[in-house]
Amino acid sequence: MDPLERRLGRALARAITDFDLLADGDRVMVAVSGGKDSYTMLYLLRELQRRAPVQFDLKVVNVDQGHPGYPGHLLSEYMAREAYDFTMIEEDTYSIVTEKIPAGKTYCSLCSRLRRGILYRVAKELGCNKIALGHHRDDVLQTLLLNLLFAGKLATMPPRLVADGGAHVVIRPLVYCAEEDIRVFSDAVGFPILPCDLCGSQEQLQRKRVGRMIDQLEADRPGTKAVMLAALQNVRPSHLLDRGLWSALGVQGAREDEETAPRDGGVIAEQRLARGALG
Repeated sequence: MDPLERRLGRALARAITDFDLLADGDRVMVAVSGGKDSYTMLYLLRELQRRAPVQFDLKVVNVDQGHPGYPGHLLSEYMAREAYDFTMIEEDTYSIVTEKIPAGKTYCSLCSRLRRGILYRVAKELGCNKIALGHHRDDVLQTLLLNLLFAGKLATMPPRLVADGGAHVVIRPLVYCAEEDIRVFSDAVGFPILPCDLCGSQEQLQRKRVGRMIDQLEADRPGTKAVMLAALQNVRPSHLLDRGLWSALGVQGAREDEETAPRDGGVIAEQRLARGALG
């Protein structure tokens, strides 16, 4: 097995174990957009399926949202060639989004809500109890900063989400996988990538701006993304200002001997923690 594929596979398996994402008898609907992330997730899940101690089924779904010139046939041909259990769903959300959202505004919020509703409905129709989405480590870090800077909350994409009133569980098996690794792996395998001509073409998105900021921090100090991911697994509730959280956890106050910020050598210690978190 290629070293990169092995690293991605280990990261996916660790996320599944850490957050109990799969169980014996699961019927998982894998939402594939035609991008590098969801292709990689599907590939790794099938490889895991072949050797995992638990049995689970994969149902692959793509939503054709009516974008003009959408090359969905490339995806259908790939799925047939690779013998995946694949369903193409045609729903014209493109017309709704472009009608409702003024020119120059971002489409993502409405587009994602419409797509989410479709996925929940289709999962029920296919008898799937879990929905797998291809969000990766960089998506998690970007969401963390978007919430911090623009929404006034400390939260990110959860690896496991009980959704639709408890009817479905949304899982994100790639939360430990680095986007750069996924990009290199996707190029090597040669997945037929489908472009996003709607939200993906909007350069003014706050997510893209935050992503560029994180990438610059990584370039200035390699390992920054790994440290940020480690921070999400090393939370100190007593050092936050959430009174509701203090009450729920029975926190009386912070202890003086608890570290609040890295001192000399703190960066090295955090990088070691990050490597341990990623396996």
